[in-house]
Amino acid sequence: MTPSETAVAASQLPEAADSFLVAAGWADAAVEPIPGDASARRYFRLRKSDQTAMLMHAPPPGEDPEPFLRAARWLDANGLRAPEIYAEDSAKGFVLLQDFGEVRMREYLDAWPQDEREVYTHAVGALLQLHRLPAGPFTLYSLAEYQREARLFVEWYCPAQGLSVDLAGWTQAWEQVLGPLLSRQRPGVTVLRDYHAENIMLEGGLDRQGLLDFQDALVGHAAYDLVSLLQDARRDVDPALEEEMLAHYIAASGADRHFAEDYARLGAQRNAKIVGIFVRLWRRDGKPRYLDYIPRVWSLLERDLAHPALAPVAGWFDANIPAELRDPASGRLGGVFAA
Repeated sequence: MTPSETAVAASQLPEAADSFLVAAGWADAAVEPIPGDASARRYFRLRKSDQTAMLMHAPPPGEDPEPFLRAARWLDANGLRAPEIYAEDSAKGFVLLQDFGEVRMREYLDAWPQDEREVYTHAVGALLQLHRLPAGPFTLYSLAEYQREARLFVEWYCPAQGLSVDLAGWTQAWEQVLGPLLSRQRPGVTVLRDYHAENIMLEGGLDRQGLLDFQDALVGHAAYDLVSLLQDARRDVDPALEEEMLAHYIAASGADRHFAEDYARLGAQRNAKIVGIFVRLWRRDGKPRYLDYIPRVWSLLERDLAHPALAPVAGWFDANIPAELRDPASGRLGGVFAA
């Protein structure tokens, strides 16, 4: 960056960032804003001499860095590659942390698709390592939480399409589908909840993968993060590779005979939730770019609904979502058109 660009970037720092950086020993660092995610958090890369660091601003009351800090420290203490915490001021929402660089799994595979199998094998390997540990100090992924997430579909997508749907039937269908899974997720593993190619950094080697965006960690079913990785809302994963990686996980973990069906249950739940979230990001938060991902997510959802374990939810879709909204040939697959 030029000196003028650096000055402009520094001027974008949140209020009170200067005093935080002085106390942390990073005064007068060059500042580079980093594009944010779907949350209100903001990120800045800092450069000082030959050192770099990341500044995260998660401003209260809307954001709280404590869950991120708790999860990062637990992951790091247990051999997973979360960024090291250099300094923090939770009351003001500032965290200074290790910079994993600029090579995300997604962009790397865009440039080097021939490495896809190896990169995904290592990403699955990190989950195997995580799942061999006792669950971390996180809240249980309860039926109430699964249902709260699933409701995002009927709260946001259906109104955006002008649909009047059976809300009680939606809840009942998910209770039928998720009920058998709940007993199998005990005692549970640490679930990062957003484990996908845009949240995995490659640090100079395909097997050196750094983790991001784990502040919402819960204790739940081992299939959840595998779904996040292999049914990625933002990147196409070849179904053959998905099947291969699922089989690899099952064989390496010794998962029981229900694992594949639970993978489909959680795939449908997560993909329905994501459709709702992406519509909410458009309608409430003014971020229409997320609508572009809906056709991919919807296609994954339909694939999950085809599993016999999803029969109650699939029946609800048949009764409540018009066929023309689900037909790829219509050009409206998962689309949102209501004003």
